[in-house]
Amino acid sequence: MTTDPDDALRWEGDEGEAPVVPARKARPDAKPAADAAEGAAVAADDARDAAHTRPPAPAAETPDDTEDVEPAAIGNVALVFYGIIGGVYLLFAVGWIVGGFRLRPRASLLLVDWMYFPWMWLAAVAPILWFAAAWVLTRSCATWIRVASLIAGALLLVPWPFVMFGTVGS
Repeated sequence: MTTDPDDALRWEGDEGEAPVVPARKARPDAKPAADAAEGAAVAADDARDAAHTRPPAPAAETPDDTEDVEPAAIGNVALVFYGIIGGVYLLFAVGWIVGGFRLRPRASLLLVDWMYFPWMWLAAVAPILWFAAAWVLTRSCATWIRVASLIAGALLLVPWPFVMFGTVGS
């Protein structure tokens, strides 16, 4: 075990792998400059020669490249709203189940059980399906579009059997 305090800041194998920069070689035809003007001319010649021998610089990356761009983070207010509306949708699903079982004796006058129960369970799953569809289909849209679709679903999927008949007999 080493006692170097900087060990925690390095990965295994980092030692001695610093990039090697080649030393600058003097041009064979260059002579020592006697004054600053002549030295500036030599530096300009060196820069021009280096520009011709340098490999082309890689193109700047743009967000349109093949790499995936990470979406913006959800704000705190939006996160709280999604949690509340998700809970409302879950309560709506429970309300459809409770209201559907409560409505079954009245519905049995017109429908037999094998005709009633599939539609009752579809109605109970509808709020969950709406929430999932709104979440997935509005992934790349603005936040207000997702919020509007979730509010529209909450208004359309109110469990009316539960609202009308409740859990206790009327």
